[in-house]
Amino acid sequence: MRIGMALSYSGGFKETVEELADYEKAGLDIVYVAEAYSFDAVSQMGYIAARTERVEIASGILNIYSRTPTAIAQTAAGLDYVSDGRFTLGIGASGPQVIEGFHGVPYTAPLGRTREIIEICRKVWRRERVQHDGKHYHLPLPEGQGTGLGKALKLINHPVRAAIPIMVAAIGPKNVELTAEIANGWEPIFYMPEKAAEVWGPSLAAGKAKRDPALGELDVVGQSPLAIGDDVQGFLEFGRPMAALYIGGMGAKGKNFYNDLARRYGYEREAEEIQDLYLDGKKDEAAAKVPQELLEKMSLIGSEGHVRERLAAMKESGVTTLNVAPIAGDHKGRLALIEKVKEMAAGL
Repeated sequence: MRIGMALSYSGGFKETVEELADYEKAGLDIVYVAEAYSFDAVSQMGYIAARTERVEIASGILNIYSRTPTAIAQTAAGLDYVSDGRFTLGIGASGPQVIEGFHGVPYTAPLGRTREIIEICRKVWRRERVQHDGKHYHLPLPEGQGTGLGKALKLINHPVRAAIPIMVAAIGPKNVELTAEIANGWEPIFYMPEKAAEVWGPSLAAGKAKRDPALGELDVVGQSPLAIGDDVQGFLEFGRPMAALYIGGMGAKGKNFYNDLARRYGYEREAEEIQDLYLDGKKDEAAAKVPQELLEKMSLIGSEGHVRERLAAMKESGVTTLNVAPIAGDHKGRLALIEKVKEMAAGL
């Protein structure tokens, strides 16, 4: 099981990247860089590539709407080049609030667009002339659109790798099925190992049945906050505001993918209450309604024995990469957590 970590901004970006070298020495396998509607992730990943030597670097995630498919492919090839083949392209559909609100682009056909983007990216990296006549993307533009002067081109540079790994962030049944069929990795949010087979098993099985064996096994990336000790149980509470934000506020009524996931986990009543309270501006009350069981089952927080049990449950459920958020008072403490969980995972 690989150990990854999302890049933290607690001490400022440059300071955090300086500390990343220590995590790299401690055995961290991969670092994920978010974008959402913050600073762009691409410039930051380039900076990380220049300041590290071994750790893999992944976008976590780039949305599929705000860049053209070929721009996504160029970006991935460029980052793979400056990192000497250490880049993973993480993509996802995001949601209507961000895509239409921040980028001003219609949130349409996330499944179809994801499939076509992945197909186009792989053509670009193989240095084929990019010709694509899909439902959502046409390269070059067909006659009657634009000037008519578009030409089928191939990437000028030779990529470090012709098959850069692609990870898709997905939680909906059809999106997970698509991911299992065509992607190298899958990153769900709010991962509960005890519920994974029930909630996602049919979708994963359907996708894998159509999967090209050349892609290899699907890398399953589970996310968990991490704290080890006999007095760390209170750190579970740190997860409440974020869970409430996603379950309650990341989408409108009837169009919140995270709320849907909570319902599929069996928390129908709580999901309804959290959303009603959050959309009514009662964020603290919404956070208080997040089920304790949900916080516990998707976390690695507790005694060393408890964390070992949770790691084993993650592995048993199919997780192959663990994206942890170490919780400690300082860099030294967070570094010790990465070293410890790396050691524990190796012993499974």
